Amino acid sequence: MSDQNKSFRDRFRKWSETSSRIGLPRKLHTSYQVFWNLLLILMIFIVIGAAFAGGVGAGYFASLVKDEEVQSQETLAQNIYNYTETSDLYFANEVYLGKIRTDLERDEVALEDVSPLLIDAVIATEDEYFMEHDGVVPKAIMRAIFQEVTNAANQTGGSTLTQQLIKNQVLTNEVSFDRKAKEILLALRVERFFEKDEILEAYLNVADMGRNASGRNIAGVQTASLGLFGVNASDLTLPQAAFIAGLPQAPFGYTPFTNNGELKSDEGLQPGRDRKVEVLSRMLRDGAITQAEHDEAVAYDLTQDFVAPTSGALERYPYVTEELERRAKEILKYVLAEKDGYSRDQVDASDTLRDKYSLLAARDMRQSGYQIHSTIDKEVYDAMEEVKNNYERFDEEREGEEWDPEAGAFVPVMEQEQVGAVLMDNDTGRIISFTGGRNHERMSLNHATQSFRSSGSTIKPLAVYAPAVEYGLIGAGSPIADVKFNYNGWEPLNYVSYREYGLIPARTALAASHNLSAARLYGRMLQSGYNPGEFLEVIDPEKIEEVEYQNPAFSLGGMTYGITVEENVSAYAAIANYGQYNEPYMIEKILDRDGNVVFEHEQAPKEMFSAAASYVTIDMMRDTLTSIGSGRSAPGYLNFSTDWAGKSGTSQGTRDNWFIGSNPEVTFGLWLGYDTPKELRYQSSVRAINLWANMMNRVNELRTELIDPEYTFQQPEGVVSRSFCTFTGLPAGQACAGAGLVTSDLFTTAWSPSGEDAGLETSRYVVRNGQRYIALDSTPAEFSSTGAILSPDFAEQMLFPYGGDASKLFPEDNRFFDNMLVADNTLNDDGASPAGVSASASGSTVSWSGSGSGDVVGYRVYSGNSVAAIRQFDESRSVTLPAGTYQVVAVDVAGKESARSNEVRIGTEPAPEVTEPEEPADNAGGGSAGGGSTPPPEEPPAEEEPPAEEEPPAEEEPPAEEEPPAEEEPPAEEEPPGDEQPPGDGE
Repeated sequence: MSDQNKSFRDRFRKWSETSSRIGLPRKLHTSYQVFWNLLLILMIFIVIGAAFAGGVGAGYFASLVKDEEVQSQETLAQNIYNYTETSDLYFANEVYLGKIRTDLERDEVALEDVSPLLIDAVIATEDEYFMEHDGVVPKAIMRAIFQEVTNAANQTGGSTLTQQLIKNQVLTNEVSFDRKAKEILLALRVERFFEKDEILEAYLNVADMGRNASGRNIAGVQTASLGLFGVNASDLTLPQAAFIAGLPQAPFGYTPFTNNGELKSDEGLQPGRDRKVEVLSRMLRDGAITQAEHDEAVAYDLTQDFVAPTSGALERYPYVTEELERRAKEILKYVLAEKDGYSRDQVDASDTLRDKYSLLAARDMRQSGYQIHSTIDKEVYDAMEEVKNNYERFDEEREGEEWDPEAGAFVPVMEQEQVGAVLMDNDTGRIISFTGGRNHERMSLNHATQSFRSSGSTIKPLAVYAPAVEYGLIGAGSPIADVKFNYNGWEPLNYVSYREYGLIPARTALAASHNLSAARLYGRMLQSGYNPGEFLEVIDPEKIEEVEYQNPAFSLGGMTYGITVEENVSAYAAIANYGQYNEPYMIEKILDRDGNVVFEHEQAPKEMFSAAASYVTIDMMRDTLTSIGSGRSAPGYLNFSTDWAGKSGTSQGTRDNWFIGSNPEVTFGLWLGYDTPKELRYQSSVRAINLWANMMNRVNELRTELIDPEYTFQQPEGVVSRSFCTFTGLPAGQACAGAGLVTSDLFTTAWSPSGEDAGLETSRYVVRNGQRYIALDSTPAEFSSTGAILSPDFAEQMLFPYGGDASKLFPEDNRFFDNMLVADNTLNDDGASPAGVSASASGSTVSWSGSGSGDVVGYRVYSGNSVAAIRQFDESRSVTLPAGTYQVVAVDVAGKESARSNEVRIGTEPAPEVTEPEEPADNAGGGSAGGGSTPPPEEPPAEEEPPAEEEPPAEEEPPAEEEPPAEEEPPAEEEPPGDEQPPGDGE
């Protein structure tokens, strides 16, 4: 029998004795004895029952936990402190962006950084005996069991903070005696291994806290402090601390925000207010606060402290957030695989490994609290978005289609004209900013990094001209044939004009973006055994297969899938970086929650082109922004001037428009088009350049050192300026020099003009109907000119590999090579004298009809037997002459003349001459002595009138100067020439 029972019996006996002394009846004494015996028996049964129940309970408890593995201190530490902390995203220069997308946001905080008011509030509310118990409170457990059995309406709960920590971090929320038994066992072990402050810090970081002002689920007191009140956990006031301490009991009932981030109604806020009052009451009960502090905090209206509903990183910067998440996951995939002993190549080669570590990386980003630092300049990004959002010249919405997973088919939608742009540092590949699209809610595809489109003519510097310079096939000014051809049914054309320009300098062909010259040069490389695609392979374009480089249409942007803006810009940046390619990157570094570097970008430059070939190409692309170039409107839109080199591009059917420009610091490329490819309208190429320039103007206001640097591209070693014959690209010989065709331009020292200019000779030629023909030996000199002649063999070389009409090498309006022709371009003599002409006179002008003969090269105007004037075939058939009579003849290439025309007269006919009658002789028939009659003196012969002098050219109406071709003029709003693949070029 226990001492307590003995004491109780002694007290009871004393009471009995006292009652006898005062005269209580004996009967009552007898009743006492009976009652006592019954009570004693009952107590014996209770003790025995309790012992039995305890034994049964202990046995049941043991059966519940018999399979539970005894966890070591290290294992418990890993489980308890393994917070699922959300990773943070940063712009460049440590500018905070926000958290990645996740179902639960959490920020870790140390106990020392938590307000003591919040600690007192949590302990008073959740576990008043926290500092005394060893992990469990038996009476609290019994109370909880009783409430569970009786289904009490107000259940106070029986879990300590330690048990709640075990439930959240080690076990599940399952309601069962089995889970509760394991929870108690693990709580006891945790209390053995860890200090109270360690347990409390862990709990404060894992407790569910409802939603923040963005409508996102949150956990941990730091996340709640920032998400509800906009302050750190260390700076909470008493009412704020009491409110947060009350949240874990019913997080979504007490939280002030809806899942849309909106503040609840006054009625919806009331449960949270009531819970705050309850927490304050418990703090007062425990002596944590005074009555005055309690009353003031109860009366305080917390509504004024709630932060305004805000949007998260995804809502504010959706393109940036998604792109950084995608890239960070890709990086962490290889980081986690490497920890397990797998190399990058092994992961790439195995679908299983790739899928496994992609999933692990995605989970790790949402649980491990990484700090993901990007290269994106927030101010520059915002500026570009501002320009894009305010741009008023986008094409109208057009009907397209998109895949509907529910319908299992494509459905019609209205599409916006989209834009994608990338601003990249030439020296590093760092992506400074980008534009992902018009409206993320309508189309989330990132058009800067994930949209593959035909490059159009922007491929020409990368796949045609820079490789040709690198191979030593051309210099900047080397002549290239721009003549039509048919290659296995492929007949490309020059966009807009559809003209042939003949022989033109390479820099002009590139700047004006002529298709025929680019296609011929690319074909020349392919047919000569070169592989121009090897240079583009350095950037490893994701969707371009190696076999595509053998397609001649690739030279004009003919691709199966296409290239992204990021890939295209990175290739141009390599040329601007003197041939050194750096893989573009957007993630600078990734730190773990402790600040340790998990990943840091390291440059690994690769040579794409030599520095010399890159500079020659840059110098050629400078001309794109001049009056002869397809980007000639750009300088007019820019409000500053710097050393730009660029290229425009239009794909087949005008479905894509590009403009890419490089200065010594950065490269900026922009694309316009629809997601469902369709013809762009409203001067799309000009609009692309205009938007490109507007963005550069705005960014220049923020980062002048990048957009308008004080220095220009510097000519490296290996680049020289050499004189050569413009006509052939070879060293100038006597014929070239005599024709005035010597010029100079840039070459690489690896290849510059050498050898003899064997393809060029000096000869006479005639012109008929704008065509030049070799003069015959008998061709009159006055109808011929002296010029340079391209030999047939050299003409064939210039037309390699596709052939073509050699006469088209020098079209009439070829402003680069005057007086040029090919040696076999002759005008045949028909063997007969030319047909005559009919003459007429009006005032002082003699005119005549044309001869019907096909070999006529000019006309002579005769005055008597003297030539008064000549006219070549293509000149006007009229001449101003002085008074006199004239006849006209046609002259053929062999020098034969036609019969003279009718005679025409200029001026009035002179009066007939009057003769005096002879006087009769004094001695007719006889004479005086010594003499006879004297004959009249003989009249001297009339002096012959000199032939009329040919009217000096000054008096003649000069032919009008030919207007330059329309596509060479620089109106700002005109579509630039030569910038598209014509139909049949392929995309």
